[in-house]
Amino acid sequence: MIGIHGIQFTVLSSGSTGNATIVRNKDAAILIDAGLSAKRIDELMREREMTGEELNGILVTHEHSDHVKGLGAVARKYQLPIYANEKTWMAIERAVGKITPEQKQIMQTGDFLTFGSLRIESFGISHDAAEPVGYFFRDGAQKLSVATDLGYVSDKVMQSISDSDVLVLEANHDIEMLRMGRYPWNTKRRILSDVGHLSNDAAGEALSELLCKKMKRTYLAHLSRDHNMMEIAKMTVRDAMESRGCFFKDSEFQLCATYYDRPTPWDMLSETYVPEEIL
Repeated sequence: MIGIHGIQFTVLSSGSTGNATIVRNKDAAILIDAGLSAKRIDELMREREMTGEELNGILVTHEHSDHVKGLGAVARKYQLPIYANEKTWMAIERAVGKITPEQKQIMQTGDFLTFGSLRIESFGISHDAAEPVGYFFRDGAQKLSVATDLGYVSDKVMQSISDSDVLVLEANHDIEMLRMGRYPWNTKRRILSDVGHLSNDAAGEALSELLCKKMKRTYLAHLSRDHNMMEIAKMTVRDAMESRGCFFKDSEFQLCATYYDRPTPWDMLSETYVPEEIL
C-alpha cells in the first residue's frame, strides 16, 4: 500500500459488544475478528479512511459471537479468505453461513502466513472456546502482538508476545467490581477462572515481566463495561507493575486506550510515532 512504512494498526472496536482490529503494511491489510455487523465494520473503517476492498483476509481468534457476528457477511461482501484453525472452523461453520471453498482457509495454531513482507503467526491461549488463539505480526524488525480473551498469561503466551514493539492486551475487569457486580456467581467464577478473562491486576503482572526497552506501548483491550473503567484499568496496571519493581515514565512506555464505540487512531510502530490519544 502506497505511503505505508512498516506495520500500522487500528482497533476498530473492543469489548463484549464486538471486536475487530485491522493490521496493515505496504503489502497487505488484515482484519482480526469481525464481531460486529458488516455495516458497522464498514462505518468504523470509513472513520479510518479505509474500505473493505483494501482487505486481504480475516483472521479469527475464536468462535464467540462478539468475535464472529459479522464474519460471514464481511467475507461474502468482499470475497475474503477466512483463516482459522480446524476446531474453530467446526465451531463457527454454522454461524458463518455459505462461503466458497476457497474462502475457507485452515491455519492451525502455531502456523504462519506471509503476505509479502508481513508475517503472521498464531499462538494458543487459555479461554473457554474450541481452540482460541492470539496473533503476532512481523515486518522486518517490527513486531505487533494481539492477545485478548485469555484467562491467564501462560509461559507460551509470554514467549509469543515477548519482544513486541506494541502489544494489544486484555484488561477485562477490576476484580472487586466484578465480585460486587450483578452477574450470577457462576458467571463471575467463569470470568475469574483460567479459561475466563484477564483482570487488570493480571495484565499488570504480565506487563511487569514483558516491559523492556523495545516495547513502546500497550493498548488495554476488551474492558468490561459493567466491571471496569479505563481510568481504573490504567491505574491498577501501573500499580501492579510498580509493585513488582517496574517503574516507567510516560515518555518511555505508554498505556493506551481502546473503545467499544469508536476506533483507535492508526498507530505506526515507528520510533518517533506517538498516538493521538494516550491515557
